[in-house]
Amino acid sequence: MTGHTARKMSGMKAKLIVGLAAALLASLAIAAIAAVASLTVTRPAPEVRFNVLTGENFATSELRGKVVVVNFWATWCPDCVKEMPKLVDTHRKFAARSYETIAVAVRQDNPADVARFNAKHALPFRIALDRSGEVAREFGNVRITPTTFVIDKQGRIVRKYVGEPDWAELHALVERELRS
Repeated sequence: MTGHTARKMSGMKAKLIVGLAAALLASLAIAAIAAVASLTVTRPAPEVRFNVLTGENFATSELRGKVVVVNFWATWCPDCVKEMPKLVDTHRKFAARSYETIAVAVRQDNPADVARFNAKHALPFRIALDRSGEVAREFGNVRITPTTFVIDKQGRIVRKYVGEPDWAELHALVERELRS
C-alpha cells in the first residue's frame, strides 16, 4: 500500500467516524425531543371551569382529593376515536377509587357531533366542551389531539402525554397516585 492510499483510507475512516458521531448526536436530539413531548411534570393544574354536555360546570379546584385524567380530543381525530375505548376502560377500572376522567372536546369540534358521539358510545365520564379554547390555552396551549394530563390529588399535573398514552404506564401512574 502506498503512502497516498494509506492517507486516503485514513481520511475515509475519519470521515466515517465523524459521520457516525453526527448520526448518533442527531438520534440523541430526536430522542430528547420525543421525551419532551411526553413529559413528566409537576406543576399546578390550571384553575379552569369545565362546561359539560349535561349543562353542568365545575372548576379544577373542585376535583382536589381525586386523581384526574384530562383528555383533549375531537370527534374528527382518528387517534382520539381509536383511544376512546381504552379511556373508557381506564375510567371503569379506577372510577370507584377517587378517580375522575374528563374528556375535553376541543374548540374546533362541533358540539352536536360531540353529543352524538357521546350518545352512540355511552361514555361513562364527563364530556366538556371547550368552545372558546380557553381550557386548552390554560393547559399550555394544547394544539395536538389527543393530549392527556394526569393530575394528582393535590391538583398538580404529574404527567402529560401527547398522542396516545402508553396505557400500562398510565395505569401504573394512576395506581401509584391513588395510593399516595
